[in-house]
Amino acid sequence: QVQLMESGGDLVQPGGALRLSCEASGRFSIITVMAWHRQAPGKQRELVARLGLSSGTINYAASAEGRFTISRDSAKNTLFLQMNSLKPEDTAVYFCYAWGYQGKGWNYREYEYWGQGTQVTVSS
Repeated sequence: QVQLMESGGDLVQPGGALRLSCEASGRFSIITVMAWHRQAPGKQRELVARLGLSSGTINYAASAEGRFTISRDSAKNTLFLQMNSLKPEDTAVYFCYAWGYQGKGWNYREYEYWGQGTQVTVSS
């Protein structure tokens, strides 16, 4: 099992910045991908940014490109999302996500975990 705990959500004015954190604990060695997703009221959950832990590959949603930066502190198993130039449409609950796998062939298994979410509200 892997536990994910987000923090850093807040009320911020348009144009402001926030940094979200996601602290992972438990059986973290099986995790190969971590990501941030968000869900606004009445909308589906969507990917914001994704980081491959071994490859270092980073992907951003078009809405996040150029404004958000995903990073990690590998020593502390912590994932970050630096969000700049925030807009009202960035208002959502932001979720930390982790994916991993174990085994090969017949005993291959995949795992995915979600945090409980942290609220980000962008409003004047």
